[in-house]
Amino acid sequence: MDIRIGNGFDVHAFEEGNSVILGGVKIPHTSKLCGHSDADVVLHAITDAILGALAEGDIGTHFPPDDIKWKDASSDFFLKYAVKLAKNKNFQISNIDCTIICEKPKIKPYAQSIKTNIQNMMGLQDDRVSIKATTTETLGFTGREEGIAALATTILVTG
Repeated sequence: MDIRIGNGFDVHAFEEGNSVILGGVKIPHTSKLCGHSDADVVLHAITDAILGALAEGDIGTHFPPDDIKWKDASSDFFLKYAVKLAKNKNFQISNIDCTIICEKPKIKPYAQSIKTNIQNMMGLQDDRVSIKATTTETLGFTGREEGIAALATTILVTG
């Protein structure tokens, strides 16, 4: 059995808007996240975790931010690409653990929807996806409410 661990981290700043997309779920907010694609830090971090476990570089290697083709792209495409790449290399995604780091918006009311959406995108069971949130106690850029970060870890297995 081959076991691989990968981690991913992503961050995007806020800009003028009225909602953020996290884990493919649109959440009302006083700003939106700035990015070349839809700036979904959750899906970007999970995609990077899978790509890292496969030793396939990062999301920018596969979807360069200077390529106009990916402008405003939905990040579920990136995640589904990484899942398919893992499958094509004979790996199963054992689990995903993701922590969203922000002061606002509050994640708890949306955590289950984010989890369910990710499970559906990845074809995983309920006990294989964990979505958590934390703040930085008003410290740093997330504490100053300048943006949102996400950290994800995955385990891939063959066998």
